[in-house]
Amino acid sequence: MSTITQTAQSQASITPTQAIELLKDGNQRFVEKKQLNRDLLVQVEETAGGQYPFAAVVSCIDSRIPTEVVFDQGIGDIFNARVAGNIVNEDILGSLEFACKLAGAKAIVVMGHTACGAVKGACDDAKLGNLTQMLGKIKPAVEQTKTGEGEARNSGNIQFVNNVASKNVELTIENIKSQSTVLKEMTDNGEITIVGAMYDVKTGLITF
Repeated sequence: MSTITQTAQSQASITPTQAIELLKDGNQRFVEKKQLNRDLLVQVEETAGGQYPFAAVVSCIDSRIPTEVVFDQGIGDIFNARVAGNIVNEDILGSLEFACKLAGAKAIVVMGHTACGAVKGACDDAKLGNLTQMLGKIKPAVEQTKTGEGEARNSGNIQFVNNVASKNVELTIENIKSQSTVLKEMTDNGEITIVGAMYDVKTGLITF
């Protein structure tokens, strides 16, 4: 299967829906060990004059989730915004506005993952330097995630942790739309799509 390096023309031809399908297809190749054979140094040369990524991904800094690898993408294909707990602040929102409004990306994926350390920290109300403030951005997801009677609401309950991680993805998408008029307008106009996803650290599978 041949690969292409994104150009202005190829990027322009991709719809928001197709952008998500390209990422889904890439993850399917990853879990089936059918990754495309790319010459990354050739792609370095081909993108030296400009970049035309088709999507942007907001994901966790977790070392087990190298974004291009798990989506089987090459150089110049996707923007990455990685931060513990896949949350957004004004810097990440500005980065996403650049990615979509100025650089032409057609989709934003907010991707959480199972067994997330940042989410565990938020569940346990951990305190540590600047981490305290960052984990505070995950707290609304902790508060809005329900548990059964008698079930633990801490990192010892991994199902709770994973449910909080999923809720955190939902709330991050809401925050993107409420805190960025640029991205909300692009979404309303059908220029981009914003979707959530969860990565399973045990299987490598991404569920949208």
